[in-house]
Amino acid sequence: MVRYFKYDIIVAVAGFLAVFLWSYAGNGKIVHTLFVVFFLAILEITLSFDNAIINAMRLEKMSLKWQKRFLTWGILIAVFGMRFFFPLLIVAIFSGLSLWKVGILAITNVEQYTYYLEIAHTPLLSFGGTFLMMLFLCYFINKQKKLLWIKPIESALRYLGKIPFLSVIISSAMLFIAFQLTQTQKPMSMLWAGVSGIVLFLIIDGISSFLDKKTHMPIPSSVAKGGLVGFLYLELIDASFSLDGVLGAFALTLDIVLITVGLMIGAMFVRSMTIMLVEKRTLQSFIYLEHGAHWAIGALSAIMLVNTVYATSEMLTGGIGLFCIIASLISSIRYNYRLPKEKELNPKRST
Repeated sequence: MVRYFKYDIIVAVAGFLAVFLWSYAGNGKIVHTLFVVFFLAILEITLSFDNAIINAMRLEKMSLKWQKRFLTWGILIAVFGMRFFFPLLIVAIFSGLSLWKVGILAITNVEQYTYYLEIAHTPLLSFGGTFLMMLFLCYFINKQKKLLWIKPIESALRYLGKIPFLSVIISSAMLFIAFQLTQTQKPMSMLWAGVSGIVLFLIIDGISSFLDKKTHMPIPSSVAKGGLVGFLYLELIDASFSLDGVLGAFALTLDIVLITVGLMIGAMFVRSMTIMLVEKRTLQSFIYLEHGAHWAIGALSAIMLVNTVYATSEMLTGGIGLFCIIASLISSIRYNYRLPKEKELNPKRST
């Protein structure tokens, strides 16, 4: 297991060393700074463990070439794109400043930088919330779904799959409620961001479905044939997951360097978890992990939409997600324990 995380450990040591030097040359609060980075890394891992499961689920069906591209190019996008460049880009859009000036602002005038980021806070949550809500609903509201975990609820959701566009209707209704309740200065930007999240999901999912019909393969396999489509799909899911961690990080510190290093360390460990899940084929051994991850996605998306109205703790998000994962893992272990006994007692039924 250590081999999966050896590069993460190297990155973590290098990151903590860089933060030590940054703090030593700056405010001098070395212990406090190191603790903040450590907590940010743990926060990122906690919030993104379900992301690792979703990534592994889709990577298992992708070609080896695109698996490697996602785990190499993807990590660069996840670490430097979403954890450093993306916040700067958002601030540049909402402030009207150039990207270079925003980068200088993030280091030299953190308060002003944070002010602009706060303006973008609600639209970002709205976009990520609706995108992930669509992912959650489309997984469970599916009349062809066979394997059920929480049977009373999931069987009811499966039955609702007969209703066309129900996922869009529910996501839109939740967005509209949040829009009516929000106190943001620019509610229309929040509304359009949420609509964009729904539309973008439908576009990507539509392309995946088109490839599915054309190749007569399961959606993840057909996406792999499309290569770039599958890669973009995973990156969008990854980006939506990272929004909560990036925005939540500013509740701990306003230092863009500490945020980037802490989230980078966490993101590296999450990607290594993804590789481990794929190579060990863990999802096939623990059949309910996928369900637990999607319930965690549903909780995360709902909390992101709630946060457009009322701020909640990132620990709540991480705690609910971790609970869903652990519960599904326990259920999977119990299933694997019962299965051999059921085969012994009912040999004809098991064949």
